[in-house]
Amino acid sequence: MERCSGILMPIFSLPSKYGMGSFGKEAYKFVDFLHLAGQKIWQILPLVQTGYGNSPYSSVCSYSFNPYFISVESLKEQKLITKAEASFALSNKKYIDYGDLYAVRYPLLRKAFARFDKENVEFKSFLKKKEYYDYALYMAIKYASGQKHFYEWEDSLRRRDKNALKKFAKSYDEEIKFWQFVQFEAKREWKALKKYANSKGIKIIGDMPLYVALDSVDVWKNPELFKLDENFAPKKVAGVPPDYFCEKGQLWGNPVYDYEVHQKDGFSWWIERIKKALKIYDYVRIDHFRAFDRYYEIDSKAEDATVGEWVDVPSKEFFDTLHKNIDRERIIAEDLGIIDDGVRELLSYVGYPGMKILSFAFNGEENNLYLPERLSENCICYTGTHDNDTLMGLIANASEWDKNNLTCGTLKSLEKLKIKAKVDTDTQLISAITELGLKSKANAFIIPMQDVLMLGSEYRINEPGTVKEQNWAIKFNTNDFKTATALKLKKQVDKYTR
Repeated sequence: MERCSGILMPIFSLPSKYGMGSFGKEAYKFVDFLHLAGQKIWQILPLVQTGYGNSPYSSVCSYSFNPYFISVESLKEQKLITKAEASFALSNKKYIDYGDLYAVRYPLLRKAFARFDKENVEFKSFLKKKEYYDYALYMAIKYASGQKHFYEWEDSLRRRDKNALKKFAKSYDEEIKFWQFVQFEAKREWKALKKYANSKGIKIIGDMPLYVALDSVDVWKNPELFKLDENFAPKKVAGVPPDYFCEKGQLWGNPVYDYEVHQKDGFSWWIERIKKALKIYDYVRIDHFRAFDRYYEIDSKAEDATVGEWVDVPSKEFFDTLHKNIDRERIIAEDLGIIDDGVRELLSYVGYPGMKILSFAFNGEENNLYLPERLSENCICYTGTHDNDTLMGLIANASEWDKNNLTCGTLKSLEKLKIKAKVDTDTQLISAITELGLKSKANAFIIPMQDVLMLGSEYRINEPGTVKEQNWAIKFNTNDFKTATALKLKKQVDKYTR
C-alpha cells in the first residue's frame, strides 16, 4: 500500500432521509467528498446482512449484502416502487431504528420484486450461477417457519435432506427468487459504487468478521466445521478473557471453528470465503486476527468469559495454503486485543500490515508501541476504531490523570516528529493527534469521520459488551460534509505527502 490517508465511514452511517445509509446518491456524494479531501482510502464496516443485535459482526450469512443498503431512490428510479410508497420509508430519527426498518423496508422490497422483470438477462444469469441460492433457501425456510432459528426447524430441513429441500423449493420458488433478487440488487448497486470510487482514485478497505453467527447459512450448510453437538448446539463459543476494558471478558456467543476438520480438506471454506471478500473489496481487513494463532473458547453454558481456554490453530499451514490462492498484499490484520509473542510471530510470518491506534498511545509509557514516532511503514495508523470512543469523547470522559498523560504524551510526540502545534484546547489536541498520524511513517493513516468532525461520545459507533440504542446506529447529516472540511483535509494530506 502506497503512502496515503483515508476515512473510516460505515455505509449505515451515511446521510439518508430513509433512516439508514445506503448505496445510493449520498454514498456517491461521500466519494466526492473523499476525492476533494485528497483521500485515497474509504474504509467501511462489514456489508453483511445483520441479525439479532444489528451487529455487522454477527451475520446470517458471511457473504451476503445487507438488504437495508439497497437504495430507495434507485428502486424509485427503476420504477419498481412509487414516490408515495417510498415516502413510507422516510425517517428523521437521531439514530437508526432497526425495528422501523424491518417493518417498512422488507414490504417495500417485496413490492419492488413484484414489479421487477424476472426475465431480465442479468438476473437470469445471476440465478444460473446459484451464488446466493443457499442464502435464499435459508431465508425462505426461516420466514416459512415463523423466523425460527435453523436448529429449530423440522429435522429434515435443518439437516438439509435433499428431498425435503427440493420439495420446499418447489413450493416456495417465488420466495426463494425474492431473496435472490435482494442480493442481486444490492450487489449491482455496490459494484457500481465501488467502480465510481475507484474511478476517483479511492480504494475500498472492506471488513471481514472472523466468526459467524450460530443461526446462519454458514453453520446450517457446514455444521461439521464448527464445534457443535448432534443437535447443532455449540459445545464451545467465542469471546475474549477479562482485560482492562471488560472485567468479565466478552462473551460473544459465536460458535468456534473445528480446525482439525478444516485442516483435512485444505481449509477450503476459509479460502473460498476470503476469495469472495477480495472480489468485492480492494483490501480486506481480517477482524480479530489474533485468533488465527490461538483463540479463546468458553463453555457454551457459561454466563461470562471469565473461565475459558486458549486453543492453538495450525496457522502457518493455513496461511501457506491461503497464499497459494490469494494476493497477500491485499490483506490487513486487526492485531488488537491480547497480543502475545505468538501473534507477533505470526504477523511477521504472513507480512500483513497491522493496526496502530493513537488513542491507545498516550498513557505515560515511554515504550508504548502505538506512539506515532515508533510506527513502521508496514502498518495502518488510526486515531481510533469503531469499537473506541471518539477522540472528543475520550478527552471529555478522561480523568485528570489520563488527560494529563494524553496532553503531555502528545506534546512529546510532536517534539520528536518536529511538528509545531498547540494543545491548549480539546480541538487543538485532536488536531495535533491527527497531524501525528499523518506525519508518522505508517503507510496508511485512517481517521474515523467522527474525529474529522471532532464529535463526542454520542457518535461512538459501538461500545463492546453493551446493548445500547446507538450501537451500530449512528447517522451523519448531509451538512456534515462541507467543502471547507474537505479542503482542510486536502491541505494536511499535501503537507504530509499522503
